[in-house]
Formats: sequence, C-alpha cells, structure tokens
Amino acid sequence: MTAGTQHTAQAAVAHLTPALWARANRLLVRKALAEFAHERLLTPKRLPQDGHYSVRSDDGATEYRFAARRQTLDHWQVDADSITRHRDHTELPLDAIEFFIELRGSLALGEEILPVYLEEISSTLSGTAYKLAAEQPSAAELTKSGFQAIETGMTEGHPCFVANNGRLGFGIHEYHAYAPEAASPLRLIWLAARRDHSTFTAGAGLDYDTLIREELDEATLDRFAATLADLGLDLADYHLIPTHPWQWWNKLSVTFAAEVAQQRLVCLGPGGDDYLAQQSIRTFFNTTSPAKHYVKTALSVLNMGFMRGLSASYMEATPAINDWLARLIAADDTFRAARFSIIRERAAIGYHHRQYEAATTKGSPYLKMLAALWRESPVPTLEPGQRLATMASLLHVDGDGNSLAAALIEESGLAPATWLRRYLDAYLTPVLHAFYAYDLVFMPHGENVILVIEDGTVQRAIFKDIAEEIAVMDPDAVLPPTVERIRADVPEDKKLLSVFTDVFDCFFRFLNGTLDGLGILDEDTFWRTVAACVTDYQASVPHLADKFAQYDLFTEEFALSCLNRLQLRNNQQMVDLQDPAGALQLIGTLRNPLARYAPTS
Repeated sequence: MTAGTQHTAQAAVAHLTPALWARANRLLVRKALAEFAHERLLTPKRLPQDGHYSVRSDDGATEYRFAARRQTLDHWQVDADSITRHRDHTELPLDAIEFFIELRGSLALGEEILPVYLEEISSTLSGTAYKLAAEQPSAAELTKSGFQAIETGMTEGHPCFVANNGRLGFGIHEYHAYAPEAASPLRLIWLAARRDHSTFTAGAGLDYDTLIREELDEATLDRFAATLADLGLDLADYHLIPTHPWQWWNKLSVTFAAEVAQQRLVCLGPGGDDYLAQQSIRTFFNTTSPAKHYVKTALSVLNMGFMRGLSASYMEATPAINDWLARLIAADDTFRAARFSIIRERAAIGYHHRQYEAATTKGSPYLKMLAALWRESPVPTLEPGQRLATMASLLHVDGDGNSLAAALIEESGLAPATWLRRYLDAYLTPVLHAFYAYDLVFMPHGENVILVIEDGTVQRAIFKDIAEEIAVMDPDAVLPPTVERIRADVPEDKKLLSVFTDVFDCFFRFLNGTLDGLGILDEDTFWRTVAACVTDYQASVPHLADKFAQYDLFTEEFALSCLNRLQLRNNQQMVDLQDPAGALQLIGTLRNPLARYAPTS
C-alpha cells in the first residue's frame, strides 16, 4: 500500500470520530424513541419524580430516560440532550446498535432481519456523522441558496423512517462520490444497447432521436459513434442508455457480462454533462445544463425498504401515464387556479436480459438492473424572482435548532398562519381535489414535491415521480389501456389514508411540531388553518358534496398506519407495489386534529 493510498483510505473515514459518532447515536436514538412510541412499538412510562419518560429493554435490565412533549397526532417531541441510558445503577453511553439489540423483541426484529437492519442503522449513523462533520449553512442561509444547494443540504432524510439512509451496497468511497449530501458532481456512464434487446417509449411529440440530440451534444454523440465503429458496430443498431456509475462497476459489468461480451451491450464511457444526485439517490439533476431533463437510473442498492432498481417492462407505460395526467391537470379549473403542475417523465428505456427474464418472476431484482427515464426539469417554468426548493426542506432544522420553514416565514413578512395558508393552497388543495374529483392519489411526501418560492412565500407546487407513485382507486374509472397499470384495488375504509397518513401524519405532524416547538405557530392555529383550507376547497366544488360526506376529512379519528413496522418486518421489500394497501400495518387510531373544526350545517 502506498502512502497516498493509506492517506486516502484514512481521509474517507475522517468523519468517524468519537465525538461525532456519539452525537449521531444520540440523534438516532432520539428519533427511534419518538417514532417507535408514535407507532406504539414502545410504550414510554411517565416517571413521577421528574416528569421524564422511561423505556426499558426487553429483559428489563436497561432503562432509557428522556424528556418529551406529546403533541397533536401523538407526536413525540423528544429532547435529544435529555436521553440517558442506565443499567445496574450505572449510566452507560448511548449506542444505537445496542438499542436495537436490547429492544429486538419489542420491535419484532426477526433473526434474519436484525443483522441487515443493524447494517442499515450503521450506514445511517455514518451518514449522520458525515453531515455533522461538514460545514452546514444556517437555515436562513439555506433558504437563499440555489435549488441544488438546498437539495444536497438536507440532513435528516425521511422524517418517519429511523433507518432512512441504509444505501447497502455503497462502499465509503462510493458514498463520497454518490450520496446526495456529498454534493459531488458526477458523469453518467452511457451504454449502447442493441435495439432488439431494448425498448424505448416517449410521450407525445417526442421521439428517440430528438431526445438524444437534446441530451447529448454533437461531440459526445460523435465520440459514442466512433467507439462503436472501432468495434465494427453501427450506432443506428443501438439505443443509448444512461446508467449510474455504481451500477456499471458493481452490477452490469459482472452480472450482465455475457451481454457485454456478445456486444448486445457496449460501454461507451461517460457523457459530457455533470449531474448531482437527488435525495432519492438514483435520480440526477443536470448542473451543466439545468434546463435539460433529470435522469432516473436503476440502482441495485438496498435503501429504506426496497432495492432501488427500475423494471424495463414497468418503464414502458411511464410516458403515457405522465401524458394522461398532464392532460387531466391542464383541463381542470381547480388545478389551474392553484397553478398546480407536474414535471412529466417524458421518455423511458429498458434493457431486456432474456435469460434473467426466463429464469425469474415479475418483481425480481434481476429484472430491474438496467432501465432509465428522463423527467422534465422545473427550471424553465420559473418566472423572474422565483426559486425552487424541495418540500422536504420545510422540515429541515439546522445544527443550532433553527427551522428553514421559520426562516421562510420571516423572509415573507407574512403572519405565520397566512404563510401556512399560502403553502396549503398550493400543496394541499391539489391533493384533495385529485382525491375527491378523480379518485386519484399521489405519494406527496417531501422528496416528491418541489415548491416554487418568491420572497419567502410558496407560490405553487410541482409534483414529480408520477408513474411509480400515483394510483386511481375508482374501479369504474375509464382509463386508456396504456394507463390501466395505475388502477389500484383499495378497500373503502383505507382510501382516505392517502391523505391522513401521507400528508397529515407523515408531513404535517412534523411541520406542526417544529413550528409549535419554536413558538412560531401554535398547534390550534396550525390545524385550524389546515381545516380552513379544506373547508374553502369543499365550498369551491359543491358538486362533490356526496364525496365529502362519503370520505369525511373531519371524522373523529383515523387508523394509524405504521411505516417503521413495515421496514422492521421486511426491509428487503416492505410493500408489494402491486398491492400497496394489502401491506399496511394499521395499529389503533389517531385523533383527527381537524375534527373540532368540522363545518356545521
């Protein structure tokens, strides 16, 4: 080993210091206590002497004590610095790995799941230590930063999942190269795929040649053509597919070796544009030409309950589904009034490995190793003075405890409730209208929504990740044959969970908790403002009154749907995408914070 190699190896783990590791463990144990209490996996006991709470290990020998506030939707706001761990009258350091071993029974972590879950926890801890080691901008500075600085500046990931940065498959050098928070520019690896083994589909008004010439400059295309010509091959016989560099080096070059050897696949090398990884880790934003498409790639890495592949056959209908939804939105007055839009997935391509297709069944990771799609960029839609931010940023809190949402409110000069209402009109109203008018549901979590902001105020919302995340729940809806895939059979009593769980419990619960905790907006005002948005929307579309009665957003309570329970049960594939409702873990109910504001007739 050379001295340079040794130095590089040491530098790669420079963030793994005792102090940063201890802080990362404390933050993760805090989240575990809060979210597992919320999901009723743990039942903290109130301590009479100081008002703290206590959780004991499965064998009763280890005790965790902590201070917490219980907020609306049974949200546990746990004070990280208050957590202590005790055994035999001795205080022990916090250790997240030990935490899961001590509580494996309470968390129902089976023998096969536990070690893999611990690996995900270790990776999540390492990522947190990396973020703590970096010089992070303040929340106020981040609000004024560019779109991609905000995207790469997020420090928490999914607010509900405890093991939310597993990324199993990345080595530490690959983490530095490919993790969103590393903010390392990269170039995609392009492959030529024989046309008789690949399928390309595009939305209306777009074809393969047009797309490729928009995405690749002439010099790059000439280089790719020359590479093939040197092998006696013709570019016209091939489709070009962008791939994640990790996927080429770790999967395709080995698992698809026969395809490469027989020149059904030819590696052409990197393209000419720089990209940045997004929060979803396998989607890339073009920083060389921001108006060009995002590129979403297959990535055979285990992250947050799924192997992040892309199915070649599944991709075929993607452009048609996006076109259908874009037409529906454009023709609707309520969507137009909210200035709501989507960024369409305009084209998709997938490679068919005939032998794996013959050897495996639908849903197999072996069928999801080589595919890509191109998604519109929101940048060309901006008006002067407007900027973009992932909606996940509204939950961001910096190292000093300052909130990005609070910084936006301050910048806007609006009263906090007024600012919140502007945001709700842009985000919640389209979610409600899609549900009530079209039985259409999104997966509208923070990473799937882009906010257009002007002077600190949310002007409109842009939804993305359409074809894999939307569903039509009306069994009688008339859908074009190419769109039929998105029809979902959801029991009547679970339909409204698409709002109660995905919006209220998995996003508003945290936004409310932060704003209330900082004294910016109290809980009553927060939920009264949400209720007013719902009431005003319903008044604007009186012809849907029967649907409002059938699916009552002001009901007294709703089922608690638990995300961590899904991952703890099966962290390889926590949900069957063909039957998402069938996998739900429903544990009791939550009191609906809108119930007290139900309109009186």
